[in-house]
Amino acid sequence: MRRLKRVENPESLSDTIAAAFRVLAKPRELLATLRDYVGVGGRRQVEPIVDIESLQRFLDTRASFVAQTSLYGYVRTRSGMRYPELFDNDGFVGSMNVAKWQIWLACLSDLSVYAGGLIAGTHPDAGSGVGRIIRTAVSQLLATTGVPTDAGPAFASSSAAVQERLASCDWSAVTDDAAAFTESPPALVRWAPIVDEMKVLDEPIVLNSVRFRWQEVRRELRRSLDAGALLADEAAFARPVDSIRSVPEQAGE
Repeated sequence: MRRLKRVENPESLSDTIAAAFRVLAKPRELLATLRDYVGVGGRRQVEPIVDIESLQRFLDTRASFVAQTSLYGYVRTRSGMRYPELFDNDGFVGSMNVAKWQIWLACLSDLSVYAGGLIAGTHPDAGSGVGRIIRTAVSQLLATTGVPTDAGPAFASSSAAVQERLASCDWSAVTDDAAAFTESPPALVRWAPIVDEMKVLDEPIVLNSVRFRWQEVRRELRRSLDAGALLADEAAFARPVDSIRSVPEQAGE
């Protein structure tokens, strides 16, 4: 099999998506992820992140995008013309499903840590509010996801590891760069259904390819994140119900 070519740093999100369509076959799941990420008509969706729900959507869609384009792109490059045929093999499809979910968890972990670092960096007085925001968004997302039937036996423990990482994170120490993205690059190398001998040869290029995919996501998060609104939403969400005064009824009502 041919060696992987070096992945160049994409200049824009549109370049990344165009490249993905050129090199990939058409797994329906991947195309659905791209539609969710880009939006109808090919226009990128840039939703302001102002509350826990919008943060959760951002984490989910971007983690899915990076996980699936990285996984399918690597396998497509390594398998060449045989790529479509591989999906006729039930064992290969099963391995791809396990890999997809494991890499998604790793992407979710990295992006969540980075998002928390951005909030803490712009609001250093936020204290424990940063951790509560991130843990709430991620725990709700993982609860909604559950344990997929095709995710393999290690999914539950890997999901727990994501929450453990967030629980012990020092948000003030997270920097606005690639340092938080420690789990997703090696996850692709570990879980992709490629023979180990090839992975050893490919590892440096594969690790860099995942890091490059995160660059546009980080820029997009910086543009769309409203840390002040998120902290206000978290404070209202965490506020005891009995501490909120009801609006007095007007006389005669």
